[in-house]
Amino acid sequence: MLPLSMAGDGAEAMVVRVSGNDATKKHLADLGFVEGTQISVVSAPGNGNVIVRLKDSRLAITSKMAAKIMVAMK
Repeated sequence: MLPLSMAGDGAEAMVVRVSGNDATKKHLADLGFVEGTQISVVSAPGNGNVIVRLKDSRLAITSKMAAKIMVAMK
């Protein structure tokens, strides 16, 4: 298990846990980051935005937000 911010380009993963305060957890859940969701990393430059494919959408989140999403690699 590792933070989404550490996953590399092209990584396939499953959301295991979302941390942070209640507002952060709700915001990420509203975007679709809930336990059991399959995601793939489109672009993760290291210190900028992380772009992920989630269901039929592409989303960009900050690396700070990505650090709050724990994933298990496939």
